[in-house]
Amino acid sequence: MPPPWGPGGRPLHRDVNTEEMWAAEPPGWWPEGHGWPPRHDGRTFFRRLTRVFLTVALLALAGLAFMAFTWHIGTTGVLLRMAVVAGLGFLLVGGLIMTAGARKFGGPLAELVDAAARVERGDYTARVAERGWGPPAVRQLITTFNSAIARLEADEDQRRRLLANTSHELRTPLTVLRGEIEAMLDGVHPADEEHLALALDQTQLMARLIEDLRTLALAEAGTLELHPEPTDLAALVRDVAAAFGAVAGREGVGIEVTARDDAVAEVDPVRIRQVIDNLVANAVRYAPSGSAVTLEVREAPDGIGVAVVDRGPGIPPDLLPHLFDRFRKSDESRGSGLGLAIAKELVEAHGGAIHVESTVGLGARFEVTLPRDR
Repeated sequence: MPPPWGPGGRPLHRDVNTEEMWAAEPPGWWPEGHGWPPRHDGRTFFRRLTRVFLTVALLALAGLAFMAFTWHIGTTGVLLRMAVVAGLGFLLVGGLIMTAGARKFGGPLAELVDAAARVERGDYTARVAERGWGPPAVRQLITTFNSAIARLEADEDQRRRLLANTSHELRTPLTVLRGEIEAMLDGVHPADEEHLALALDQTQLMARLIEDLRTLALAEAGTLELHPEPTDLAALVRDVAAAFGAVAGREGVGIEVTARDDAVAEVDPVRIRQVIDNLVANAVRYAPSGSAVTLEVREAPDGIGVAVVDRGPGIPPDLLPHLFDRFRKSDESRGSGLGLAIAKELVEAHGGAIHVESTVGLGARFEVTLPRDR
């Protein structure tokens, strides 16, 4: 039977020892250097510690029992004093061991509780000091907690930027739309086809932005519904080239296709067409007049590679590492800054990868790698 699928289309595997289900790869917040899946070292440690405490308690009880027994049989003098000292010694040693163990656990756990309370109040800067000593299970718990909160802090910052950028992107078409409608109502502009078409364009711009946000949210949550089927990627790329031929021609840009014939992969053709459309639209926009945009379909080590190459101005080095972030775009870009973020999520939802290479002044190369089979 095929393995069950977890969030984001990632396969799950069963632990043969515990029958628990674990993802094939660790989540993003899992600390580096720690094995995956967890090996339950913490449970083993706690069981051993419990056995130590029980042993000490039993020794103390044995000492007390010995004292009671010697008292019962009437033993006096040195033997009685030895029994009393032994019993008290057992109790003292047990108390010291339990106090040391409670201190090792109590301090870090108290800090964890305080940090968790701060996180509950919305303070994602809370961290617990990581010590080089103490039980391994507690140290790993602190490291994992800090990593998880760091991820939450990054997500919160990203959410705030997303809200700010979304409101900014929606404000422009809303302002234009409102101005046009008010001008027509006040009689400044006639309600003719020209001005109504401009208003309609702004509503379409907002609808496209909202749909992009919806697609991005579903893809990031791993709930985007895909409809994979055997797809000839070479034919799909040729269709994209034909669709952009007229637009590119008006800009004085040519479109060339280099494709192999057996490039069949099990993908959602609509979503992959959306990815390639976005890459080609960007390439045509930035390609200088008289140059050509090249579309390549080739065999790749992990499946099939689809590349879009332009000879435009290239991508600034400071923007390159953040190119697939939401709303990150160059100053010259006229888009919303969501296209490449959506393309990345759609490709990864298929189990593929997308990367870019660019040199300022020499153009850019975007390549999508897709597995042949789902």
